[in-house]
Amino acid sequence: MQTRLVEYFLALHRERHFVRAAAACNVSQPTLSAGIAMLESQLGKRLVSRDRKYTGLTPEGEAILPWAQQLVAAAEALAHAAGTARGPLKGELRLGAIPASMPATGHLVEAIRVRFPELNVQLRSLTSRQIERELAAFELDAGITYIDFEPPAHALSVPLYRERSMIVSATQGIAIPPEPVWADLARLPLCLLPQGMQNRRILDARLAALGLGLRPVVTADSYVALLAIVRHGRLCSIMPDSHALLIDGLDWITAVPLPETDDMNRVGLIVSDRTPMSPLARGVLTVARELDLPAEYRPLHRFSL
Repeated sequence: MQTRLVEYFLALHRERHFVRAAAACNVSQPTLSAGIAMLESQLGKRLVSRDRKYTGLTPEGEAILPWAQQLVAAAEALAHAAGTARGPLKGELRLGAIPASMPATGHLVEAIRVRFPELNVQLRSLTSRQIERELAAFELDAGITYIDFEPPAHALSVPLYRERSMIVSATQGIAIPPEPVWADLARLPLCLLPQGMQNRRILDARLAALGLGLRPVVTADSYVALLAIVRHGRLCSIMPDSHALLIDGLDWITAVPLPETDDMNRVGLIVSDRTPMSPLARGVLTVARELDLPAEYRPLHRFSL
């Protein structure tokens, strides 16, 4: 059985469209269709449901899916192991990161580039659930996510830093108390992340423990979008303190830290807990363990905005 045929099958499952799957595999659509038909012939089972277009996997296709993912991942890891046995780590590192971690992610990516200059990094902004799902499906080599709240299953983790929350508002907009408490949030007009994102679920859980709840006026799945909304002056938002570094020096915005809590969110790097571990996962774990983030990421960081 050719690994390439299994790659066609996985691409079709991922893209859910024959033409897009063919483009992802850099082949023509007839070549991809013929390859999947050959795989079905070799296994003696119909794997894909189709009626002039892709409609899903058959029960047999669903049954082989995790094995197909493992087979392709093992073949890629085999090639990496052989290619790096006597040389530097090469290829592409697929890294997923939650939006809240993006400022710190830049430091990790730079450390990876310094340690492995011949390695390319593909960084994608994903939710914590997407990261966990794509790690399990061998579609990511590593992820950066929260490691305490809803901890990822079957993963090895390296803590990178602890996160605090801050209220952000336009300087000429909503007035923020100089030393706000968590109860103040219930009285402020807010724009926040949606509940499908873990940072928001952590915030809601923390407030629920205090007997509080939030009803944001606007939700957006991007901190850039939230800042754009805040700039108009009628709403404020809650963001991780790591983003203070990105807005430092902007004269239109005010950021005030919320009180520290005992359950500060730890953000860390995760890889799948598999044996043998792929050279890429092992390499990024090593970098994460040695990473020395700037002092701004320490829990007692104070804002200077």
